[in-house]
Amino acid sequence: MTTTAKIAAAFMVLLALSSCGNTIRGIGKDTANAVNATQDAGRSVDRAAKK
Repeated sequence: MTTTAKIAAAFMVLLALSSCGNTIRGIGKDTANAVNATQDAGRSVDRAAKK
C-alpha cells in the first residue's frame, strides 16, 4: 500500500467515525424531545382530569 493510499484510508475512517458521532447526537436530541413531549402531554391530561 502506498503512503497516499494509507492517508486516504485513514481519512475515510475518520470521516465515517465523525458521521456516526453526529448521528448518535441527533438521535439523542430526538429522543429527548420525544420524552419532553410525552411529559407535557401527561401534564395536560392531568390538568384536564383535575378540572
